[in-house]
Amino acid sequence: MDGIENATVTGLDELAALYARPLERVLKKEIDHVDATGRAFIAASPFLVLATSSSKGLDCSPKGDKPGFVQVADDGRTLLIPDRRGNNRIDSIKNLVEDPRVAMIFLVPGANETYRVNGRARVNADPSLRRRFAVDGKEPTTVIVVAVEQAFQHCPKALVRSDLWKAGSDGRPKGVPTLGDFAAARTPGTDAAAYDADLARRLPNELY
Repeated sequence: MDGIENATVTGLDELAALYARPLERVLKKEIDHVDATGRAFIAASPFLVLATSSSKGLDCSPKGDKPGFVQVADDGRTLLIPDRRGNNRIDSIKNLVEDPRVAMIFLVPGANETYRVNGRARVNADPSLRRRFAVDGKEPTTVIVVAVEQAFQHCPKALVRSDLWKAGSDGRPKGVPTLGDFAAARTPGTDAAAYDADLARRLPNELY
């Protein structure tokens, strides 16, 4: 690790010397709403990553459900994201109560392009809104209402380099730690295999 500190970039002028100026079309791709093309991408997306912040720190949380689980308002300026059952840490929800700034990246399995949305969000517990997102009679605890400020497509290079979708096409890679492995590492005496078996049994009934 010798030399890392000496090579730390500390100014925007240094960055400008390292990176080429983005093409004009890249600078102009950002818009202030979700257009028809963005709406089609979100409708096909079963998964997004939500980034939030607060005085206590940062959070990046996965959100997933059937494709189209995120609803887009007719004018493309509002997104509605149901907050389904989780482990009740609610890190992102707590952050949003303090700081409304939010960033999202939507993914569609098999597509190397991604779609990014930034804006400001509020946490809504209105019963009628929650009912809109009920699955098998089970409502989300809250709905995240996002006022869109920036929306744009992202180039596929990262997913192409990682070969992300092909990498997972043959099932779970060997050697990747499971939740049971993590639990055993943090709580001595935990049986990782038993933990994973119990989770697999419970999970189907705890998704909504």
